[in-house]
Amino acid sequence: MAQDPRMSHPVNFQLSNCMGRKRALFVGINYFRQRNELRGCINDVKNIKAFVIRQFGFKEEDCVTLTDDQRDPTRIPTKANIIAGMQWLVRDARPNDSFFFHFSGHGGQTEDKDGDEDDGYDETIYPVDHERAGTIIDDTMHDIMIRPLPPGCRLTAIMDCCHSGSALDLPFIYSTTGQLKETNVLSDVGSGVLNAGLSYLRGDLGGVMSSFGGIGKRITNPKKKEENMRKKASPADCIMFSGCKDTQTSADTNEQGFGMTGAMTFSFITALSANPRQSYIQLLNSIRDILRTKYSQKPQLSSSHPVDLNLIFTM
Repeated sequence: MAQDPRMSHPVNFQLSNCMGRKRALFVGINYFRQRNELRGCINDVKNIKAFVIRQFGFKEEDCVTLTDDQRDPTRIPTKANIIAGMQWLVRDARPNDSFFFHFSGHGGQTEDKDGDEDDGYDETIYPVDHERAGTIIDDTMHDIMIRPLPPGCRLTAIMDCCHSGSALDLPFIYSTTGQLKETNVLSDVGSGVLNAGLSYLRGDLGGVMSSFGGIGKRITNPKKKEENMRKKASPADCIMFSGCKDTQTSADTNEQGFGMTGAMTFSFITALSANPRQSYIQLLNSIRDILRTKYSQKPQLSSSHPVDLNLIFTM
């Protein structure tokens, strides 16, 4: 296990005991009748919602579900409704509250405008009306769901979409060995052209540009990198499991017993169903072990503060 990263990245934060109020926002988008239609995202929402209610004590009346098969216009996952849902999720946040955010749909990347990304790209999610209203970038999601939280308030997020490794801009990213990761800005240069072609064939909305863009990634000034880390850190207790690295795609697949599903959502539920009391590092590796049997995507664990990876995961 890695040395406690608090020694090198001092952050004042407070953990949540998750005994306060619980709220959950679920967003699943199949993009019906659009060119890049998906098939498993609404199923993901149904499956993960039932799981967190059963496993972690969330209540139906404290959950909001946005899917593109609903008739209520306020429950369609438009950009405006997703942003309103995020604002509702963290409203009046207090210490020891536990909030949960799950997104299953298309993710992508766009050029970073404010210089806070090591690779030059912001991560994005695609609302159902993205062709008209645009995407939602990681900076926006961080400002809405992370920045307002007080010390001791938990937000747990599951991002089951492409290019999601840093989708909430949480600055502490852990490897499956428990090491804090350092960005390797040259790691994907050689595969840029190939990845662009594969992204086009898959209909990956964000992958074509980001794969070509990988060839020209810029190296961030170390002082700027440290400044960004401190700016994105939080005194709250924010944890995210994402389906893949920023440079990867996440599979929309068919799994026995689940039907059409996102590979990340399937693996998260499967891992915790088999062993509900896992540490953070055990859970990350359990998810990785399930995914690696069929998929190339590598799940990521990120947080707003240094994490003791031996603590039991809860929410």
